[in-house]
Amino acid sequence: MEVSNEKITVPNRGLRTTLIGIIVSGVLAIIKALGGIFGHSYALIADAIESTADIFTSTMLWLGLKWSAKPADDEHPYGHGKAEALTALGIAIALAIAAFIIAKESIHNIITPHKTPAAYTLIILVVVIATKELLFRYVLKTGLEINSGAVKADAFHHRSDAITSAAAFIGITIGLIGGKGYEVADDYAALFASAIILINAYLICRPAIGELLDEDLEPELNQKVRLLAAEVQDVILVEKCHTRKMGVMNHADLHIWVDKNLSVEEGHAIAHKAKNHIQNSLPQFIDVMIHIEPAK
Repeated sequence: MEVSNEKITVPNRGLRTTLIGIIVSGVLAIIKALGGIFGHSYALIADAIESTADIFTSTMLWLGLKWSAKPADDEHPYGHGKAEALTALGIAIALAIAAFIIAKESIHNIITPHKTPAAYTLIILVVVIATKELLFRYVLKTGLEINSGAVKADAFHHRSDAITSAAAFIGITIGLIGGKGYEVADDYAALFASAIILINAYLICRPAIGELLDEDLEPELNQKVRLLAAEVQDVILVEKCHTRKMGVMNHADLHIWVDKNLSVEEGHAIAHKAKNHIQNSLPQFIDVMIHIEPAK
């Protein structure tokens, strides 16, 4: 029953967190865009582009969480958890596109003379940095608690937004202090921010691809599953153990040795004991498939 309740609660928590992120990013995007246009700061406009990407990717995440929470059916007997990994991959692609757009416009502005950004843009950026960092911590905490790769990806998207804002702050400050000839510091800041965004895109993309390809989970967790199975009475040896992620939940497949003289019914009972022991200790494993092997 504990696992069932978790399956119900997890998507709701992720959806609520994501909705908050969409609202905050929407407000900040408008503030940054207006500040960048009237304050002559492309770094701030680039930051607005990043926040707009946040809205798009958070909306993708919201839809992905809704889809991944659907129960298993005849066409999807393992559930819809992979939708979450697809969503994380979509977020990474959106980040990469945003980074390309920002880098392209930054280079254009570096070679094109323009005005020095207005001083009040720094106030906007301080507010943005503080807001986005707090949002990052809130979303990441939720992502870690519900074991959601997509929610954690969304958190790091908010962190990348805070980083681009910090880069913009530094660039504008240099431009204001340096005066004429230092206007491009703002654009170099935006160019630097695009590189940070691209790195974040990779960090989000890599685990999402691993989940889609059913990579084994971390060795420490795999070993813990092995040890739990080995603790069950009459389990002679755990021959194989493979673990994989399916949305916010995990699956495990094991081969265990039992006495070859036991009946099928007795072997079946041992397998159920091992499965229950693993799931009671590690409730994030929604299913444990156990194959019985006769001891040699």
